[in-house]
Amino acid sequence: MYEVIAQGEGPLFMDPDADKARAFFRKKKRALANKVIPLKDAIAQFVHDGDYLCIGGFGANRTPVAACHEIVRQRRKNLAFFGHTSTHDYQILAAGETFNRCDIAYIIGVEIRGLSPNARRYSESGKVQFCEWTNYALALRLKAAAMGVSYLPGRNVMGTDTFKRSAAKVARCPFTGKLYCLYPAVWPDVSVIHVHEADIYGNARFKGISVCDLELARASKRLIITCERLIHNDEIRRDPSATQIPYFLVDAVCEVPFGAYPGNMVDEYFSDEEQLKLWLESEKEPASFKKFMDQYIYGVQDFEGYLELCGGIKRINQLRAEEHMIDLRTKRSECHA
Repeated sequence: MYEVIAQGEGPLFMDPDADKARAFFRKKKRALANKVIPLKDAIAQFVHDGDYLCIGGFGANRTPVAACHEIVRQRRKNLAFFGHTSTHDYQILAAGETFNRCDIAYIIGVEIRGLSPNARRYSESGKVQFCEWTNYALALRLKAAAMGVSYLPGRNVMGTDTFKRSAAKVARCPFTGKLYCLYPAVWPDVSVIHVHEADIYGNARFKGISVCDLELARASKRLIITCERLIHNDEIRRDPSATQIPYFLVDAVCEVPFGAYPGNMVDEYFSDEEQLKLWLESEKEPASFKKFMDQYIYGVQDFEGYLELCGGIKRINQLRAEEHMIDLRTKRSECHA
């Protein structure tokens, strides 16, 4: 039995009881069934007001932007949000004021592009309750959930203000007597992960870094997969080891080409820096940002409408060329090294 030495003062937004989570997963359907539905229907069916929401990807890489737009367009409210290296997704969801609780590690910053003025305003408005962590701490929380245990130990954040503002505990190891930080498991009510390819059943595969998406898929109570393209199950069976997310974890599959735009999708398209800059510029004044949101989010029926406003397939093809040129330069550099 652990001897608890210290406890953070932050709120715990998710019950870490592993037995309660297991009771839910025992009832989850795992049939090999066709799960393809439109994104609009998937958000309507699986994302509810008050849910704990997690978004996959990393920064602006392979982020399910289309799903974030749809969550805002359907005006979801009172969500809890998992702010794990969350950049443009946080920016979008903050624009819709969709969440009022947030476990944070990295938010507001859109990486080297700068800080999101509106996300900062919303975060400082008093409308959102925060609990602080590090990226590694949040990764351990998902890993604990994926393993079906109530917590995992780590050795970071002890003695820092981050620990003080977290909901972690410091305890003495019963084997060595040394101190460890204990991170409570988190089972998101619903998560969205964007991938390169998926079949109709939900078997999914992607290129590039996974970060925490493999653990996230296994920790999520409901999982929506958005994909660049649907592929036949025969293709999945030809190379089963390439499947990173198996069908039995997935509740819905939505084919959304360019669904990570204006972020980047490795080997598909580069990020649209002009569009990301437009977001940041438009956010400086609330009045101008309202016009931006009315035009780009609320004024279109779906993500395809947003893409058309941003230049459509012509712009996507430019970003495709840029991605492939960067990939070519990288390969040449590796050959010369």
